[in-house]
Amino acid sequence: MSRGNQREKAREATQKKLAAQKKAHGMSGSELAKAKEIAAQKMREKQAAGMRQPVFPTDAHCNP
Repeated sequence: MSRGNQREKAREATQKKLAAQKKAHGMSGSELAKAKEIAAQKMREKQAAGMRQPVFPTDAHCNP
């Protein structure tokens, strides 16, 4: 019967850990969504830039 206090302490410790993890990034939901959208836009720009560049430079494979 003495385990009740131990369980309560473990529950409190777990709640503290979860609260700390939740605050780890330090951004609200809308700020986090905005940051993700900015990162996604940068990736789209990088991918578009990669598609415009030729795979092989014209001088490399035309002139042996």
